[in-house]
Amino acid sequence: MTSPPILTTNRTTTSTSTTTPMPTTSTTTRPPALNCSNGGKEFNGVCVCPDEWTGKTCTEENFCKATMLNGFKFQDTPNGWFAYSEEKCLVGTSGAGNSKASTRCLLRNGSLSFETPRKFKCDLTLADIQQNITSGADLETLASSAQILTSKPENLQSENVTTAAQIANMLLLSPNATEGVRVSAIATVSQLLNTNVKSDTTKNNATQELTLTLDTLSVNLSSSSNISQVVQPNLVVQSAQVQAADSQGVQFTSIQGASGSFVANRIQLNTNVSKVTVENGFIADALVYVQFPPGVRGHQKSSNISLGFVLYQNDRFFPSMLYKKQRATIRVLSASVGGQDRSVVPQRVEMLFRPRFPNSTFLHDFSCVFWDYTLMDWSTSGCSKGNASDGVLRCFCNHTTNFAALWSYREDYEYAEALGVLSIVGLSVSILALVITIVHHIKENFCQKSRERQTNLNSKMSLLCIYTSLLAFILTFLSGVQNSSRQSNNGVEPSTKNTIPDSDQHVEPDQGSCTAVAALLHYFLLATFLWNSVYGTQLVLLVRSMRRSLPSHWTPLSVGIGWGVPAVFMAITLGVTYRVDNPLRYRQEEFCWLAALDHNKDFSFGKPMFWAFLLPMGLILIYNIILLILTSLTTCRVDPKLTSTNRSSLTKKFLVSFSLAILLGLSWTLGYFVLVTSGQAHLVFSILFCVCTTTQGFQIFILFTARTRSFRTAVLTSVQYVSSVSTPLNSAKYYLWKNWNSSRTSETYKDILNRETSM
Repeated sequence: MTSPPILTTNRTTTSTSTTTPMPTTSTTTRPPALNCSNGGKEFNGVCVCPDEWTGKTCTEENFCKATMLNGFKFQDTPNGWFAYSEEKCLVGTSGAGNSKASTRCLLRNGSLSFETPRKFKCDLTLADIQQNITSGADLETLASSAQILTSKPENLQSENVTTAAQIANMLLLSPNATEGVRVSAIATVSQLLNTNVKSDTTKNNATQELTLTLDTLSVNLSSSSNISQVVQPNLVVQSAQVQAADSQGVQFTSIQGASGSFVANRIQLNTNVSKVTVENGFIADALVYVQFPPGVRGHQKSSNISLGFVLYQNDRFFPSMLYKKQRATIRVLSASVGGQDRSVVPQRVEMLFRPRFPNSTFLHDFSCVFWDYTLMDWSTSGCSKGNASDGVLRCFCNHTTNFAALWSYREDYEYAEALGVLSIVGLSVSILALVITIVHHIKENFCQKSRERQTNLNSKMSLLCIYTSLLAFILTFLSGVQNSSRQSNNGVEPSTKNTIPDSDQHVEPDQGSCTAVAALLHYFLLATFLWNSVYGTQLVLLVRSMRRSLPSHWTPLSVGIGWGVPAVFMAITLGVTYRVDNPLRYRQEEFCWLAALDHNKDFSFGKPMFWAFLLPMGLILIYNIILLILTSLTTCRVDPKLTSTNRSSLTKKFLVSFSLAILLGLSWTLGYFVLVTSGQAHLVFSILFCVCTTTQGFQIFILFTARTRSFRTAVLTSVQYVSSVSTPLNSAKYYLWKNWNSSRTSETYKDILNRETSM
């Protein structure tokens, strides 16, 4: 149910006394906690109540209870709001899905009850209503029908919003408009503030004209009808008539509620105050105080001043090109002064705004602005800003118009904790193992000249590139994944300059180091897996064709794929997403890796983590799995030693496949299970992923270096050499017979080792 407006009598108070001033930077004793009922929440010693309840502890009813009325069922509705029937227009009519009737909850004779429902003709459209207004048709019916047709703002298109805005404007300007027509028209405007359609010139012109009409209506509302206040969930129109000689200033206040919607009992008007005041037991969400100069009170005793206030829930009718926002909700508060004496000009206008910051954010800066209809945008001319204490933004202007406080926030980042012991140990062992592997691999395959080694140069080079890129990735990860250029999460004082922020989210300019780490990690990890694929492809081609070497063009092709493709991919990702003034489109702030989450902390498929890493990595892993299957099947088929069913042969089969799976990086598939699981399964996969990936370098060393005869021989030789080293001592030789040291022949034996070549 969409719940629109409210019609009440004038809640104006006249008093020369003032109440408790709005707290500024001073500290006060926090009152004892209250026991708030019916969903109310205690905040700063005050119960913030839901819309349906009021009172100090939210125990007083402020709604009409659900009921059947004239054959239509209506749900619980706060005082003054509109309710729409559960009965809908049938499919096939132009109003299909819309309610068949509407009613309003009103306070009469001390009790709340629904008024007589107004039925809706299901064959009416907004275009029909717009045409019928000019023909002098029943405005009450047309206004109610337009209200029902816009009761589901999420379904409205841009042209619907434009037409509805034009209808509301025509109804409000009509000399034949009754109180009911005006209330329904303002209800329609309130619902239009909930739409989410793209701006266009026609729509903007219609809504701009509507805001001007609302300003005029607010000044003349009480003089042209029996009402002075119309309150809706998203819009408040307040009118006041005061004697200039009897008033120091007029204050309009919107009190905070749990939902953020406007309700009549949370709108206050004080027609004689000397400064900004807020009654005890209330928290102001938005406030405007208009102060008159002393000369008006002393010399204009017969002057009547008409004041009008319009409070918008958001700035949807004020589309700005200067200030871009995604998450901020900017309330717009209009103050207008009229009357017989046009020389009455306010001395000062003071505003207070209490913004609702998104979760895990805090205020960075704000500016005090007004809407300039000439520029069709916000302007700071004639306005200045005060402090921003207690979550309240203070603004001052020397004129009346549509005001707002444009603010920017900063994320309260939860930076990643230091790497755990398990990760550090695993990565450190992998680094040492890879260094030994690389040294031994170069010595055995590139430093010694032999025909066999030259023949297998392609596979040897691919292995070296795999070892090198994996080592580079681990070193970069271990030394730089923690963001060394962390932003301070302590709140900072807004600047004193009243400058319009570019957007609602402030992002510190990039320092460079974290972005460089993220780019290098992206590059080296993609390079590792592409070299895995290159090596696997070589292996399949050699095994299946029974050839000893590949064509000469294979070497430059493999280098281009292994090192060139990741570089292109990294460059494209940087070019598309990275900006110096907003690096978080490319990387994360909590740690140096590709951006993955949206502002709601949900995984986003539009972030580079998905399309620049997870997607290509997934395709590479699928390709590597296919290579593993082909290699295993081919090896077992062509190698007679692996076709046997004895235990030794089965062990060799498993070891061949397992070694190749480790080299091809198939343990990284566990990361995808980490992303799609939750609970206990998520924990298990996370541990397995951490152990398998951090120790990948060590696994490669065991399977491809430590098991080879050449490495074991080198280690054995080194051990024998170290153990044979002794401290030289003085010694003498004595011969027991003549010619002992004459030349003799000896017989030596060569230990011929069958060298194994790694796959």
